[in-house]
Amino acid sequence: MTEPSKLVHSGVPDHQPAAGGIAARARAAAGGPKYLAGLNPEQREAVETLEGPVLVLAGAGTGKTRVLTTRIAHILSQGRARPSEILSVTFTNKAAREMKLRLGQMLGQAVEGMPWLGTFHSIGGRILRTHAEMVQLKSNFTVLDVDDQVRLLKQLLQAENIDDKRWPARMLAGLIDGWKNRGLMPSQVPPGEAAIFANGKGGKLYASYQERLKILNAADFGDLLLENIRLFREHPDVLRQYQQRFKFVLVDEYQDTNVAQYLWLRLLAQAPGSAKPQTAPAVIPGRVEDANPESGDKEDSFRDSGFAPSGAPRNDEGNVASPPAPSPPPKNICCVGDDDQSIYGWRGAEVDNILRFEHDFPGAKVIRLERNYRSTGHILAAASHLIAHNEGRLGKTLRTEDVDGEKVTVTGAWDSEEEARGIGEEIEELQRGGNNLNEVAILVRASFQMREFEDRFVTLGLPYRVIGGPRFYERAEIRDALAYLRTINSPADDLAFERIVNVPKRGLGDATVQMLHDHARKRRIPLFEAARAVVETDELKPKARGALRDLILQFDRWRAQREVTSHTELAEIVLDESGYTEMWQKDRSADAAGRLENLKELVRSMEEFENLQGFLEHISLVMDRDSGAEDEAVSLMTLHSAKGLEFDNVFLPGWEEGLFPSQRTLDEQGRAGLEEERRLAHVGLTRARRRAKLYFATNRRIHGTWSTTIPSRFLDELPAPNVEITESKGGSGWGGSGGYGPSRFDNVESFGSSYTTPGWQRAQANRARGQNNRKGQARGGFEEEQSPFSGSRSDASGSRGESGGFARHKRAPLTIEGELVAKSTGTVSEFSLDDRVFHDKFGYGHVVKIDGNKLTIAFEKAGEKKVVDSFVERV
Repeated sequence: MTEPSKLVHSGVPDHQPAAGGIAARARAAAGGPKYLAGLNPEQREAVETLEGPVLVLAGAGTGKTRVLTTRIAHILSQGRARPSEILSVTFTNKAAREMKLRLGQMLGQAVEGMPWLGTFHSIGGRILRTHAEMVQLKSNFTVLDVDDQVRLLKQLLQAENIDDKRWPARMLAGLIDGWKNRGLMPSQVPPGEAAIFANGKGGKLYASYQERLKILNAADFGDLLLENIRLFREHPDVLRQYQQRFKFVLVDEYQDTNVAQYLWLRLLAQAPGSAKPQTAPAVIPGRVEDANPESGDKEDSFRDSGFAPSGAPRNDEGNVASPPAPSPPPKNICCVGDDDQSIYGWRGAEVDNILRFEHDFPGAKVIRLERNYRSTGHILAAASHLIAHNEGRLGKTLRTEDVDGEKVTVTGAWDSEEEARGIGEEIEELQRGGNNLNEVAILVRASFQMREFEDRFVTLGLPYRVIGGPRFYERAEIRDALAYLRTINSPADDLAFERIVNVPKRGLGDATVQMLHDHARKRRIPLFEAARAVVETDELKPKARGALRDLILQFDRWRAQREVTSHTELAEIVLDESGYTEMWQKDRSADAAGRLENLKELVRSMEEFENLQGFLEHISLVMDRDSGAEDEAVSLMTLHSAKGLEFDNVFLPGWEEGLFPSQRTLDEQGRAGLEEERRLAHVGLTRARRRAKLYFATNRRIHGTWSTTIPSRFLDELPAPNVEITESKGGSGWGGSGGYGPSRFDNVESFGSSYTTPGWQRAQANRARGQNNRKGQARGGFEEEQSPFSGSRSDASGSRGESGGFARHKRAPLTIEGELVAKSTGTVSEFSLDDRVFHDKFGYGHVVKIDGNKLTIAFEKAGEKKVVDSFVERV
């Protein structure tokens, strides 16, 4: 009898040409397929190995995407499967589009018939819509975005009388997303994890949330896979249908799969009839979990459920059942990935998925792609030596046939400011040498590091772009903080005041703001003065009136403190007393900690300036830069955002203990966290084609406090023959007497530099004016004899002018000509006593008292109220 696995699908030929036969000789005469041309031996082996499970370990720059797409082309051209019988899964829509484009170029229109090439969630969503009724949904279900999820969870929290300030809905959304990424239904959440939210109500809320989704005929992003898994387990016939449909399964970036994606793939990758999906618990692969009492599952682990091909089914006593059923041959699954580039553990990725591939698929063939087509020899040697310190890896060594190139450089700087100066000068040198700025990247470990570089680039006139997020001063939390400072500096700044009038929330909604705008427009006064006038009336409800009055009093107090408090201390006071810092401290979202770090970095950046006015002028210069005006620009991004990109020149600043590797990661994850940080360093190095330049600072401000830092342990893990130690070009350098080396400001003639940026020209002009106005004074502005430090440190005015465009010496106040638009609230009103008036809210009444532009009106229905005269009409 023919085995089921040997049955031939109609239309898919099983015949292979006989060796030496006519067909074989004709094929040889025609030459090999064009798509195989140019492949190296390892790549070709990965493409042509079509039988059984295959793991392609593709190092950075080894042609991973080419192998994956060429493999699909080979399957189709050899007639091994129809386009609709290939499941090809990627992580991003961009990667899916690129694969379709390449396949189209290789095979013409064949790619149009590949409906199962896409992301995990797009394919999962398609399957779910086809069988929606089986999971209590309809085929037209809605996929909720994050905002809709949070709103729904807020409703559930209110229904349970849970304080959503203490237990934010966004925090619960993050927990539920994490559980879904691990393939956990509400009944499977461990009690200990459910207890961390709302005193043990996390599991109940998760169940209520899922029930509510079904009522609304909705699913969230996590459900697109979680409900697929439930569908396959509860309906083996549906699972069997897809197992029979997909002759080949291909997976890209396998090292980044989470548990739910792993379970989904494992179900589909089994040969039909080889698993008992209805009994398999959803647990992390390889991790022993307690049996779920509600499901009645007594098996020890996922592998022992009969789900994994390496584990035999067991009986209740834990003994292997006999006789074992014969296992069908494994599915033709090919996973492409790199365990050395698994850097997304913080969002649920499980590097163990790729490490245990051979365990999950016995007899799997592992093909290593180690020939790198991107980087030079020294860069690859450094990256390979570094990553070899990881214990949890399958092992491979990248090599290149390219030249050794320049060695990886390691440079120490005195502080982060000097680090930014040094990198800025190196980039200018590269630009003068003919290098395109589009081929220059700075990769940082944390987003707060970007601020120093952005300020520096604005000063130098170097165009830059931030990849994967907004520029530092364009981030929401920075704009909010600046709006507070702008309102203190200029009460007439309506845009700034409107931005923060209800941030954090004070109960001042759109209707209140609209009322303030109406009053300000009628009286021709700023919004802040309109608010001051309105709070003295009964126009607003008591709660809103009280909140607005408190805010005005706070601004009055802050403006008074401005005269006696440093601007940096004032910024800290404002952020604390306004409740803005507390708002982010209570926020349990993943990016809240980063936002707090950015606020601390903002306060630190103000230290360079003499006063608040000077700082805000600098910010306006930074924000005025037109991001779209330059064709060439330096790329600035985090290391996580850099994966998949490559540049000729890569700068890697901040290689210090506590920052990189991240202390938080080490504290939370221990050795596993250290190995992921090392993989992140490996990713950073392998982004470079020609030059990789590492920097560390001896002093850095972390968590608002200056501290002496220790160079990263990763630096000592680099191979000495491939690394060159260089001196900082940004100023004092590292080492020397007392930690200071020669300064580039020692030679005062250096101020004759050919800098042509606007900031430098202003600094030169200000300096020249200062010398003309202060006859007989030294360059540093001292009336006594020149300081012995004047050659380097006392010329800080020039240095600061260069870094921020502003001199440190006192300047005469600037006179701004214009019309004073803020009129006194004591202006004489055009109304008279006993005038009959009409108010939109309170109706008809007559004036009984007049105080400037404030009227006391006895309304016929609302009684006596105080209002501003611009809100009433004479009738």
